[in-house]
Amino acid sequence: MCMNGLDSTIVNPALFTIAEDFGRPVSAANAVETAFLVALALALPVAGWLGDRLGTKRVFLGALAVFTAASALCGLAQNLPTLITARAVQGLAGGLLTPVGMTLLFRTFAPHERGKLSKALIVPTALMPALGPPLGGLLTEHASWHWLFFVNVPVGAAALLIGALGLREHVEGGTGRFDRTGFWLATPALGLLTYALGYGPSHGWTRPAVATAAVLGTVLLVAAVVHLRRTEEPLLRLRLFADRDYGTASVLAVLTAAGLMGVLFVFPLLYQAALGASALDAGLSVFPEALGLMLASQVVDRLLPRLGPRRLAVPALLLATAVFALLAVDGVADHAWAVRALMFLVGLVLGTAVLTVQLAGFDSIAPPDMGQAMGLFQILRTLGGAAGIAVCAAVIGGGGHGGAADPGPFRAAVWGTAGLVAVAAAVALRLPAAARPPGPPFEDESPHGPSFDDEAAEGRVDDDEPSGAR
Repeated sequence: MCMNGLDSTIVNPALFTIAEDFGRPVSAANAVETAFLVALALALPVAGWLGDRLGTKRVFLGALAVFTAASALCGLAQNLPTLITARAVQGLAGGLLTPVGMTLLFRTFAPHERGKLSKALIVPTALMPALGPPLGGLLTEHASWHWLFFVNVPVGAAALLIGALGLREHVEGGTGRFDRTGFWLATPALGLLTYALGYGPSHGWTRPAVATAAVLGTVLLVAAVVHLRRTEEPLLRLRLFADRDYGTASVLAVLTAAGLMGVLFVFPLLYQAALGASALDAGLSVFPEALGLMLASQVVDRLLPRLGPRRLAVPALLLATAVFALLAVDGVADHAWAVRALMFLVGLVLGTAVLTVQLAGFDSIAPPDMGQAMGLFQILRTLGGAAGIAVCAAVIGGGGHGGAADPGPFRAAVWGTAGLVAVAAAVALRLPAAARPPGPPFEDESPHGPSFDDEAAEGRVDDDEPSGAR
């Protein structure tokens, strides 16, 4: 998962060099990154089903082997089409790695132990993506862009050996057939929407390819939702959203991912517009966010049992709204140390909220449903992040061209991300007030976990009652 997180951002600084080496325009080289993101989105819908039917260990190690092999092919690529193809294969494997890997961990640790787990999870989820741009620039400048991919090979090989020896297999099984209709609706829908969100702001929403992808992706997504709600054995169990804790956490995942990814996209551009800073300096300006997130991971497991999800997440999101707003204040981006301090606070307070939401959202998910729940959660977080970047890019418009860019549109986009986090604070009021107490959960569960639809029909318990009492 560390490799997957690193590879989501490490290629960005090298796109100009890759285009130059292959004698192609930068717009063509951008397909290297787009292929990875679209392929990753295509794999997410089937991650939960594959892990349940074939075994989480088998799928995880298989995806890791493919990811490692594809990394080697990327590094050996002698032309752009080969690199794009290998990068797409890498994305398909990466789309399985994170949800299946998280399922492995969440099934291993009981709900009251997952706070400690967050200390380890913060490395692939926060530190690795933040390390990507500076490491990518360093390797490209002092070695070669090929090493952006070669570094994965020894790490992947070692991880395969450790996983084969140390991981335990879990096969959820089930007699239901594979939902082919759901697959052919949901998978292309996510791929098309990811493509449209990635290319729309820079190429124009009215460009035929982008407009077609956006419209067709939306139609397929609506059709997929209708089908998945009606079929008995759906590819994605949308009924899980009927659980109040998980449903609230899923909405918050979209809003916080949109706000965070949006501000991490737009603020470096504002930093360059206001100060004339280099791209490397701008990238490094947001790195303290990862340090703040790592610190948050060290305290959430102590604070969550004492304060409860609602009392911890709501104030954290309100503070994050204030910090985002400060980043948009005229003159703040002119001071490098003020920027670093605020980005550290972004990671600290928003990281506290994000970790709290994820831990609380999965408290009431039974182990048989964990693979499906994690897959859905990753889909929403991925789409939320892509949407946040697209909205910020649309607000910026043409403000990013030239060396004397007007910082106004960039500040407006940062204000927009603050608004998204403010909405998240309001939604977080639906989180339970108390954390689940330690104890054996889900003693009398059906083969497919508890029926949240039945629970909703009977009426939920009071919000202030601990989740474990349900």
